[in-house]
Amino acid sequence: MTSDLHPSQLHQHLQMYERAKWSYCGGLAISMGLLFLGATQKPEYKPWVLGASVATLEVGRRHRQTAKLLQESLGDIDRASRLNFQAWARANTQPTAQLALTVGAIDVNWQPENLITDPVEYINRVQKHVALVGGTGDGKSTQAQYFSTRIGGKVVVYDVDSAKGDWGWVAPSDLIGDGGLPEVDKAMQEALDHLEKMRVYRKEVSKDIPQEFARFYIAEEFPVLADCDNAPQWIRQHAKVGRKRKQFIMVLAQNDTAANFALEGDADILDTCFVRIRLGKKAQDYAKSTLKNPQLEQWLKAGGKKRFMVDDHPCELDLGLWQPNAIAPAENSGGGSEEVLMQPSAMNEFEQFILDWGQQHPGEVLKAAHLSRATRLFDNMQPDEIRIFFASMADRGLGEVEGSGDRLGWRWSK
Repeated sequence: MTSDLHPSQLHQHLQMYERAKWSYCGGLAISMGLLFLGATQKPEYKPWVLGASVATLEVGRRHRQTAKLLQESLGDIDRASRLNFQAWARANTQPTAQLALTVGAIDVNWQPENLITDPVEYINRVQKHVALVGGTGDGKSTQAQYFSTRIGGKVVVYDVDSAKGDWGWVAPSDLIGDGGLPEVDKAMQEALDHLEKMRVYRKEVSKDIPQEFARFYIAEEFPVLADCDNAPQWIRQHAKVGRKRKQFIMVLAQNDTAANFALEGDADILDTCFVRIRLGKKAQDYAKSTLKNPQLEQWLKAGGKKRFMVDDHPCELDLGLWQPNAIAPAENSGGGSEEVLMQPSAMNEFEQFILDWGQQHPGEVLKAAHLSRATRLFDNMQPDEIRIFFASMADRGLGEVEGSGDRLGWRWSK
């Protein structure tokens, strides 16, 4: 038999049933206890104890009858309980289910409105340095290579924990850290001395620093390097005046707190002098927790390494499809910026080998795979890193690229 009670009455009837059932059981137990007690009493007290036992038993019997009547009105108690729970669950979980559907229904064709496709142009426009934030495997090294070839200058890397092949595109003499923090600390002092020389040069010779004096410093895992005595001064001085003197710094870390960049007490420097670039999970977490934009979070996840955040702007950049662009902002005397052609910077040994090959094989297209077979110089380099060299050289007027993505090649042309 099924109960016809409304769900709003069902819970109350179930409570009454439980109370009647337990009252009957309790009455039976008390009655038995009184009978046992009466057997041990004096004869004059036994009638009273026996009467109390009978009265208690009668009360329990009536409660049992009440329980039976309630059971008949409710039908199967277990089924009624399940119906009651299901009614409660529908009433209390329906909004949550609707919310989950609303959040999950993200348009796969959604595109952000403030999308950046050229982060270097953005960085040059705001005239800041870069704080690159990302986890292991997010492509920080590849990003660093891309920015260094676009911005220019002699690349110097500080890394006390580099593995073979991590910085295969950097000249060995400019990869500093094999000697631990003391070696890095000494190099940072030399960089500060060079920064001061550039101040004197701009004051006494010309405000236009020659490209041969330009530097692009990469500080890997800065929280580790922050233990160097010169680290706080190195990052503060370069952050404030480095761009005017063609001394660019890119500091890498897994979190962008001021303490991680040796800027405790000067957190404003991180905001005013650095563009934060967040890669991978760091970008997704920023979109979710700080910007509170679930669509942006899903958009970043769907794009893999080619999508990341530049400050509060989403950025999409496929390095395999990077095309030459010879225009870059430069400072003028009025403190603004003007567009000038980038001057070719001094070539490293990798670019020199590519150029020599091209001049010896005019008109032939050079591919990354060809280089890997032709010389051991590129043994520790990934094909995508070689293609960045191709695009960088074409960007500076040294040859031209052909194709795109995995098919990108380079050939010499005057």
